[in-house]
Amino acid sequence: MSSPSQRIAELSSDEKRALLAQLLRKQTRGAKSLYPLSYNQQGIWFLYQLAPESAVYNVNFAARIASDLNVPALRRALQGLVDRHPSLRTTFPGSFGKPVQQIHEHLNLHFDQLDGSTWSEVALNAWLLAEAYRPFDLERGPLLRVSLITRSPHEYILLLVVHHIVIDFWSLAVLLNELGVLYPAQCVGVKAPLPALDLQYTDYVRWQAELLAGPEGERQWSYWQKQLAGQLPVLELPTDRPRPPLQTYRGASHDFTLNDELSGRLKAFAKDRGTTLYIVLLSVFQILLSHHTGQEDLQVGSPMVGRSRAEFEGIVGLFTNPVVLRANLAGNPTFLTFLSQVRQTVLGALEHQDYPAVLLVERLRPLRDFSRPPLCQVMFVLDKPHRFAQAGSTTFLAGETGLRMNPGGLLLESFALERRAATLDLVLLIIEAPGSLSASMRYNTDLFDLTTIVRMSGQFEALLRHVIGQPAASLNDLKELLAAADRQEQALIRVAHREVNNRKLRQVKRKACSTSHLANEDGQGMPKYTNANGRY
Repeated sequence: MSSPSQRIAELSSDEKRALLAQLLRKQTRGAKSLYPLSYNQQGIWFLYQLAPESAVYNVNFAARIASDLNVPALRRALQGLVDRHPSLRTTFPGSFGKPVQQIHEHLNLHFDQLDGSTWSEVALNAWLLAEAYRPFDLERGPLLRVSLITRSPHEYILLLVVHHIVIDFWSLAVLLNELGVLYPAQCVGVKAPLPALDLQYTDYVRWQAELLAGPEGERQWSYWQKQLAGQLPVLELPTDRPRPPLQTYRGASHDFTLNDELSGRLKAFAKDRGTTLYIVLLSVFQILLSHHTGQEDLQVGSPMVGRSRAEFEGIVGLFTNPVVLRANLAGNPTFLTFLSQVRQTVLGALEHQDYPAVLLVERLRPLRDFSRPPLCQVMFVLDKPHRFAQAGSTTFLAGETGLRMNPGGLLLESFALERRAATLDLVLLIIEAPGSLSASMRYNTDLFDLTTIVRMSGQFEALLRHVIGQPAASLNDLKELLAAADRQEQALIRVAHREVNNRKLRQVKRKACSTSHLANEDGQGMPKYTNANGRY
């Protein structure tokens, strides 16, 4: 039998190179290997250095488990997710002033089990919010925390908190899907039938670096350089309070629903016009923003899934990449003309979605204003199910209260947590589900009042109904529709204020009359008389 060295010597030059590449690949995947970050990870890491105590990039998911639960099996299943996905075993130490991601060969799941059987609902919510917004330490980790609160023998609250630097919304759906496979397998002590993962997130990072260094990266950069040429517009939404000199991250959300009737009409309208629901909703949102700002040149961010290669679909990590969608509303086009323009913009962005937003900022160098995020201050998001998501998981993961799923015998009911963070001025999130469309406007509370956001939500729905009924209307007609509604609302407010003031005036007069009457009585309630000069 020949020795290993003899067998290697007999290999051709190409075979030796292939073997060397395989050995290097195995070596770089050793325990505690260090890897570079993706560009969007670098952006989050930089913001973390500026505000390490901020929880703005905490991603949380809470659910009520309304059934018997095998707690040890659940814990083993969650540990299985950590073992399966290297991103969940990653920390981010600094190395000579630059971040690296360190993948640990093994990392114990951070799992807290608490007895909450005597907690009130107020106490429960307070604890969940405190834990959901507790900051992470990127250097030390872990970057996934799991808490299980026992409310009764048949009721539990499950909370998962992950840092955005290692996960995105798609990845959450992947984890929920795989938990539905791992948990029942752990309950009966068998191996879970999950396919092996041939790639990991670091392979995506290497692919991204190679793409950007080659002709495809230059082609994509040329597109964005042309698309974002000239002075970049800053969206100047009227705020309820002066903008702080440094960007803040305090936020809240207003949830609303586009009912089945409207949602059905919107989908049919998009199909009849040869476009998509995403493009129709985005176009109307941009018109709404133009109405409020008076700007005809504006930019809206929109996240792309960033998984342009099929082999990346089952990997957990930060793939999401926001693209800049620049709209030109000049010339008073009809809605249909503007819709066609937005369609072309979106198609171009999709074709060039692999160019990282962080690198765009670095190369375009827009005027830096520390009171707001660069490039885009507002974002539009349409989430819809993908093949790794169970039916209904998109709306479930978004945090709507009361939705139910049953992954692998885990009867989960969504448990909404109050939103307290905002990375941008305003985000419109719409979730496509069977029937209606669920919507949420997420906003910076240092800039906007809830009443302003509620009004904008109503205007968005009114615009949607108008454009599908009168698609040939001009943009000025649509803006005048909103302006007329604003004037009517202000008139009603003035009438209400007058009525309140009149009511107060009547109350003051009645009180004055009563006081005057009492002043003309003696201590025994008998009238006092005065002469013509008002004297006794």
